[in-house]
Amino acid sequence: MDEVMSNALTKDKFSFVKKLIEKNGFRFTRQRKLILEQFLLNERHLNVEEIYQRLKGANIGLATVYRNVKIFSSIGIVKEIVVDGVSYYELKIYSKKPLHIHFQCVECNDIIDIDERGIALEYLKLNRTIEDKNDLEIYDVDIMFIGLCIRCRGVNKWQDR
Repeated sequence: MDEVMSNALTKDKFSFVKKLIEKNGFRFTRQRKLILEQFLLNERHLNVEEIYQRLKGANIGLATVYRNVKIFSSIGIVKEIVVDGVSYYELKIYSKKPLHIHFQCVECNDIIDIDERGIALEYLKLNRTIEDKNDLEIYDVDIMFIGLCIRCRGVNKWQDR
C-alpha cells in the first residue's frame, strides 16, 4: 500500500510540475521528466554534473541538464545554492519548511539541512518584526552556516560539552 500511495503522490507531483512548466511556456519533455525524477528521488543537494552522471545512460547531454535545471530554478521548482562557486540544487516546490537553513563543511564540502522547529519559530518572529518595522514583504531567505561537520572534526559531538 505504501508503494502504491508513493506512486500516486509522485504522479500528482509530476502532474503539478508539468502544468507549471507548460504554464511558463515550456514543454514537459522526456528529458525534463527524467531530470525532475532525480530531485524527487534524492533528498540531497545535487549539482548539474551529478544529475548528468546519473542520466548518462538515458542519452541526455550535460548542456541539456544544465539548461533544464536553470529553467526549473527560474520558475521556482528548484532552488540554487552556490558553494565555493559550484551551484547545487534542491527541490523547492514541495518543501514544507518555513525556514531552510544550510550548513556547509569547509573540509568535505558536504551541505547539511538544519531542520530545527525552535529556530524556525524564532525566525518567523524576526521575519514579522522586520516586515512590520520596515514596511516590507519578505518572500524568501537563505541562511548558510559554514564550519566543520562532526565527521571532519573527528570528535564525538558530546565530547566538547
